[in-house]
Amino acid sequence: MGMSLGDRIRVTLFGESHGSCVGALLEGVPAGTPIDYELMIQEIEKRRPGKKGMTGRIELDECELLSGVYNGLATGWPILFVARNNDARSKEYDFLPDHPRPGHADMVEIERSKGSTDLRGGGSQSARLTLGLVAAASQVRQLISKQGISVEAGLHSVGDLSAKSILNINSHDREESTDMVALNCHDPDAALQFRDLINVKRRELDSIGSSVECVIRDLPIGTGEPWFNGLEPALARAMMAIPGARAIEFSKGFKSSRMKGSVHNDVWSIDEGRIMPESRTEQEPDGALGGRSTGAPLRIIVHFKPPSSIAKSQSTLHLPSGQKRELQIKGRHDPVIGPRAVPVVEASAILVIADLLSMAELNSRGL
Repeated sequence: MGMSLGDRIRVTLFGESHGSCVGALLEGVPAGTPIDYELMIQEIEKRRPGKKGMTGRIELDECELLSGVYNGLATGWPILFVARNNDARSKEYDFLPDHPRPGHADMVEIERSKGSTDLRGGGSQSARLTLGLVAAASQVRQLISKQGISVEAGLHSVGDLSAKSILNINSHDREESTDMVALNCHDPDAALQFRDLINVKRRELDSIGSSVECVIRDLPIGTGEPWFNGLEPALARAMMAIPGARAIEFSKGFKSSRMKGSVHNDVWSIDEGRIMPESRTEQEPDGALGGRSTGAPLRIIVHFKPPSSIAKSQSTLHLPSGQKRELQIKGRHDPVIGPRAVPVVEASAILVIADLLSMAELNSRGL
């Protein structure tokens, strides 16, 4: 069962959207590492349901650490994060399994389990399980911060509207508005436009696609393992596991397939004694080549489909009758994935980078 991410720094998710709890088991945090409860609360708050403009489900998301911590320090044993579910409305899913939702994993999950599955709220396929990823990464972040590495993500696009790249926004000068905080967006002008578009789609009883940008800065040159544990492959595997993810771009991304080599190539230069690609301060630097970091910022864009649960009536297969019937999904659902996916993308990047650095450390020791 593929519910785990990482090798040396390893996180395993568990739980169901409408079960008793969700959480994560985090392995590989060195003994003596301080546990930052406040940071964990801050990170979980960024993805918490119940924000203005998002789903109306109100979860407290009070995360308990049930093992692996003593006197505020990691013991070196696995750390267990658990958050109880307290606002599930399971009756709103009484149409399942007879009437599987379009765009959801209901039908494939029914076949996989031969009917023995919990489909309420998406079950174990639900984005609710990303709470465990965010909680775990909040305690791993310090492991990479000690090496001067930073990871920052933000809402990049909603529909056809796009925000400025994080690389082109001075985080020290910006003042966060209510919309910026609610949408996890770093561009104040784009946040206003995103808010209005999302409200339009909600009134239309529909949803809209989105994307999240993530920038990893100051990775030591050469970070990454060969082939399938290369920097981009490892990050892509983690990002594409986030519910609703449909595509991922690195550096110049999709545009690369339409470019000439003479334009795409990022020439090497020396600045203040450091060798790195020349476009390190531009919007699309080559942050990784051959699965290894170049020393330039690594820019990632993760694209998310529009949420499948919409209030608009849809005609879809009704299994007992073998006919198409109208299905109108009730309940409280996000009209867009991107805002709440921002901390999840950030957490996934943190966990992958920490794991790759841990693997590199072992390799340097010949272990």
